[in-house]
Amino acid sequence: MSILRILLFPISILYGLITYFRNKLYDFGWFKVTEFDVPIISVGNLSMGGTGKTPHIEYLIRLLNNDNKLATLSRGYGRKTKGFFMADGLTNAQDIGDEPMQFHQKFPKICVAVDANRVEGVNEILSADKTPDLILLDDAFQHRRIKPGFQILLTPFNDLFSDDWVFPTGRLREFTGGKSRADVIVVTKCPEQLSIKKVSEINNKLTIGENQQLFFSKTVYGSIVFGWDKILDFDDLLEYKVLLVTGIANPQPLIKHLKSYDITFKHLKFADHHNFTNDDVLKIDSDFASLGSGKKVVLTTEKDYVRLSTTSIHKSNLMYLPISVDFLNGNKAKFDKKITDYVKQNKRNS
Repeated sequence: MSILRILLFPISILYGLITYFRNKLYDFGWFKVTEFDVPIISVGNLSMGGTGKTPHIEYLIRLLNNDNKLATLSRGYGRKTKGFFMADGLTNAQDIGDEPMQFHQKFPKICVAVDANRVEGVNEILSADKTPDLILLDDAFQHRRIKPGFQILLTPFNDLFSDDWVFPTGRLREFTGGKSRADVIVVTKCPEQLSIKKVSEINNKLTIGENQQLFFSKTVYGSIVFGWDKILDFDDLLEYKVLLVTGIANPQPLIKHLKSYDITFKHLKFADHHNFTNDDVLKIDSDFASLGSGKKVVLTTEKDYVRLSTTSIHKSNLMYLPISVDFLNGNKAKFDKKITDYVKQNKRNS
């Protein structure tokens, strides 16, 4: 542990105790908790971002969308609006944030809404003309004022919450005991193959409860790169000079993926959920010009593409590589059944 982390340790203890007693006040009923008679699934984490919430919510949307009227509710991090906001045909990322905008663009038939107050947000959604069959809560594990019917907790393979510590010494939002609120824990961003021994080791490290289930998922990168006016096969990037622009919590998996295919690139890194300014666009344009002539492209993540598309950047140069998730060790069907059974058992009668 570095000297700085040691110096910050007392603050982490204080921060952890404050969140611990806050949680206990909710557990004992001293702070009001609201439940709803519609199925609500929460996807969240103990750490401060970078666990893969967005592709896992998209996985749930694809799983449930055919048989249910869906709504998603997010905080709308980085948006320029306040209060409740429901996406429509004129909405952009500045109205609702990058991740909700991504949901809205990919799944235009579902209700996509944002509100920092999840209770008020759910009430607004349920009062709309088309009431959904179920609601997916994005990043609401610590939002204790609402009680979801089903909680999914995510933790990355290379950064398990059991190996971390409370902020500011580490990146946890609360003590690891908070995991007890989860129905399912998913270890995300796993390698392609996991041995039985490794699975058992992680299960022991996370101390999974008797009423909890542990799953393992991996990131699946798309084989097609999408742009404003063209698409490319991923392998075609070998013929291009690439400027990689990222504004996500952890770009290392993407960097590793590009390097594994021997794709050479220059990386321009911004903070997570970065709102790109005119100066940022000028920097991107300058770095792009420095790549020289010939075939070249600005490659980014889907989330960053959503935000960059609202700037003055030359959209013909901008492309993104989509990602999705899949479950390992043959547990996809088991996970899917766990989710669909919950929805069927708690869905309102039509």
